[in-house]
Amino acid sequence: MARLPYKKTLEEFDFTFQPSVDKKVIHEMATMSFVYQAVNLVFLGPPGVGKSHLAVALATAALSQGYSAYFVNVAELMDELKRAQEENRLNARMRKYLRPKLLVIDEVGYLPFDPVAASLFFQLISTRYEQGSVILTSNKGLGDWGQMFGDAVLATAILDRLLHHAHIVNIRGASYRMRDKMRSGVYGSPAREGSATV
Repeated sequence: MARLPYKKTLEEFDFTFQPSVDKKVIHEMATMSFVYQAVNLVFLGPPGVGKSHLAVALATAALSQGYSAYFVNVAELMDELKRAQEENRLNARMRKYLRPKLLVIDEVGYLPFDPVAASLFFQLISTRYEQGSVILTSNKGLGDWGQMFGDAVLATAILDRLLHHAHIVNIRGASYRMRDKMRSGVYGSPAREGSATV
């Protein structure tokens, strides 16, 4: 019922490969004190660094400790809420995402929000504020959220509620998916191969 996309645990996370992630902090999160206190977790970093792995592992830990949890990709979430609004059943659909003690929203930032989606996302975050925990993963730095939502004022309002009671984990490292290829020399980072750097 939590709709976790796969099974991942903290024991499977390679902290040596991602030294920017503090193992003690993550294991403290696994006690679920943040869920008890309705605190949010925000995992930031480029693709492939383990944000979704940590989010799923912590949701798994929450379930094992008797907390309700629900996982959703942000694109699916927005499609569902927009469709519900068009069909005049937004309140009923919103309850689906307000009910769990822990809501995991994955992959925020890969696609821009249109004005309707941005407004609905604000409603969700605002309604869950101090009522339940959110784990959010994003490839965008917080300074880019105004552009992502197409509205700096709305982005500020979302961040104000999301971050008021939150732990932010900024993961700086290489992609797990490319780890073996990089180690074997088959694939280097885009910068090393002559691609434009940011």
